[in-house]
Amino acid sequence: MKLLLISLGCDKNLVDSEVMLGMLAEKGYTFTDDEAEAEAVVVNTCCFINDAKEESINTILEMAELKKSGQVKALIVTGCLAQRYQEEIREEIGEVDAVLGTTAADRIAEALEEALAGKQGIHMEPLNAAPLGNRKRLLTTGGHYAYLKIAEGCDKHCTYCIIPKIRGCYRSVPLGQLVEEARSLAEDGVKELVLVAQETTRYGVDLYGEKKLPELLRELCRIPQLYWIRILYCYPEEITEELIRTIKEEKKICHYLDIPIQHASDAVLKRMGRQTDGAGIRAMVEKLRREIPDICLRTTLITGFPQETEQDHETMMDFVDEMEFDRLGVFTYSEEEGTPAAEMEGQIAEDVKEERRNAVMELQQEIAYEKAGDMVGRELYAMIEGKVADEDAYVARTYKDAPNVDGYLFIRTGRSLMSGDFVKVRITGSHEYDLIGEICDEFTE
Repeated sequence: MKLLLISLGCDKNLVDSEVMLGMLAEKGYTFTDDEAEAEAVVVNTCCFINDAKEESINTILEMAELKKSGQVKALIVTGCLAQRYQEEIREEIGEVDAVLGTTAADRIAEALEEALAGKQGIHMEPLNAAPLGNRKRLLTTGGHYAYLKIAEGCDKHCTYCIIPKIRGCYRSVPLGQLVEEARSLAEDGVKELVLVAQETTRYGVDLYGEKKLPELLRELCRIPQLYWIRILYCYPEEITEELIRTIKEEKKICHYLDIPIQHASDAVLKRMGRQTDGAGIRAMVEKLRREIPDICLRTTLITGFPQETEQDHETMMDFVDEMEFDRLGVFTYSEEEGTPAAEMEGQIAEDVKEERRNAVMELQQEIAYEKAGDMVGRELYAMIEGKVADEDAYVARTYKDAPNVDGYLFIRTGRSLMSGDFVKVRITGSHEYDLIGEICDEFTE
């Protein structure tokens, strides 16, 4: 039987999808990415913001049509939307055979077998169940890089966010399990490991009573096959001196941090329930750049949060202009039912949210163009991602580029290269967010 698994949403959700694929592979299922060939479908959903929710619902409805036609024999919905709207999915979309919550991914084979036998059901486990941890995964990233989910859930309770209600409290995966999983991934060919969680900086606090991310990083750096280790989702107020020192000392750790700050106005940050303020964010950015001069900093912002004034927006604009983040993404505020922010007075009109988002992005675009231009003449390592069709050129990433969220480096060469190869590159030009380079035989930096 050929199974199609559609993974929506974030990289953390993708890890769950890969775990489910691994479990199903052990049961003998084969896989396809062509819905015309699919005999069974699993949709791993997201519902973090309205756009993600709509994408998940529309995907389920499209797959339901295949079920109606008789082509698909089983349709299973998993993930965040399934956790949040389990009853509604089963009641309103009768073609769905099984609904699995966010902590029930390890029941995927059981649910699929029941569905093929004509049984329907909802499969849920306690929301704060232990994370799946070290499981055999079927990678969907090409094999040269992989995500390592080091924790599940979140304890922050930001007023706009539904994650704690659908993913539970913060639960770290035991350090030994993570090292074992990383070693297995490396032995299978993974060269770049990207650490993810709702928040990576508090890793270990629940299990060991203290932050253990630096210790985990040092253990991962001892795995010989790994070349790069990248850290995402670092809350600025949780970054410690020890973490900064570890990034500086361990050569395999990319000088790259993703530090979502969401806003720069103290009034907005307070209503968001964030545990820092503009001065604290500024101080951390300055410290990181002082201690690690070549660090690449990525962040995300939200425009149009309830009661955001024009002055709040200008504070954000001034902050972006001053900080000159290397990478920056902006979302308009999404009103999520069941969150405190959704009940706040002073909801902002959608056109105002969009207008403010566009203003921030236009400013960041100027900053990004300038920073890309500043890279010209630099020599650095890059990882090959793939070949440009019908051209003697390759797509690559530098340490400044996380998979699927940042830019690319394009290299023209007649050499034969493979995805995952590392090459020494001299940057010769830039185009918007992307770079152009050539392979250099002598590496002088």
